[in-house]
Amino acid sequence: MTIKNLALVTGANGHLGNNLVRLLIEKGIPVRASVRNIKNTECFAGLNCEVVQADITNKQSLVNALQGVETLYAVGAVFKLWAKDPIKEIYDVNLLGTKNTIEAAVEAGVKKIVYVSSIAALNYKSLPAKESGGYNSDRRDWYYNSKNDGELLAFELAKKHTIELVAVLPSAMIGSVAFTPLSTSYNFIDLILKKKVPVETNMAINWIDVKDVAEGCYLAAIKGKSGERYILANAKCTSIKETTQIAKDIFPELKIKMPVPVPKFILYLLAGLMEIGSKLNGKAPILSVKDVNIFYGLKPDFDISKARTELGFDPKSPKVAVKEAMLYLAKKGSQLNQH
Repeated sequence: MTIKNLALVTGANGHLGNNLVRLLIEKGIPVRASVRNIKNTECFAGLNCEVVQADITNKQSLVNALQGVETLYAVGAVFKLWAKDPIKEIYDVNLLGTKNTIEAAVEAGVKKIVYVSSIAALNYKSLPAKESGGYNSDRRDWYYNSKNDGELLAFELAKKHTIELVAVLPSAMIGSVAFTPLSTSYNFIDLILKKKVPVETNMAINWIDVKDVAEGCYLAAIKGKSGERYILANAKCTSIKETTQIAKDIFPELKIKMPVPVPKFILYLLAGLMEIGSKLNGKAPILSVKDVNIFYGLKPDFDISKARTELGFDPKSPKVAVKEAMLYLAKKGSQLNQH
């Protein structure tokens, strides 16, 4: 039996997933939250939702979790830009996860899927990037490839099985509520506050408040047109220098220094050294050679008029999003680091 309006959020203990669960509860929508590890329920404390186990690499677990669900928010995915074996750990998992998620939704009788893709799946050859500009032709990053090919596969399977599917493409999400480990995007804000970004990388980031993305996902479920994609980002990106300046203005007592501009070959050298360290300790480098190759000088600005017009998407400015995220991290930092 399908429960009217029952929504399931996969990856519900992740940054976006957990904020989306909270938003849906606020809107009075019955929510089922799925997590890979059922013991990982700390982020649901005090929330009126059902928590179930499901793994995107196990289709039957998704079928079980989706019984009676009307709307599926397919948030669960591997979100990391570095891995020892990126094809196996990132690409294969995300593609299999997409296939399993769509097929399980069809099997369980779900009415609509909001598929969380990424700005990684956009074409950056013409800026500002927009939905109609096609897909990313740069194949040097396996996370980007997984979001690119995953979104295409999602639309292909939805069409094959005649199920409603809308794709949303968020940019770099920051802000509350957050739990450790911090997401890749949010961790960068933390690094700035901890004075661990000493050099200017000539890279810009399109910051967006995670709560605005959660709202965009909900709007896509109720207003989005099946078969369409919507960018959930800010129109303008923010340089590392500008982001650091915001931190300096808010926390003068931290005496954060502005990142020092260095020649590109120095960035390659630093990135190479960091990668050697990563191979030894298994932790992602702050900067990789691939990052310099792909993102140096890139200005990820977006035409968000489609999401504004069709969904009513209205995000707070990147400056406000960054400021609020930094204040939240400073307030919660000690608590976050204890867990």
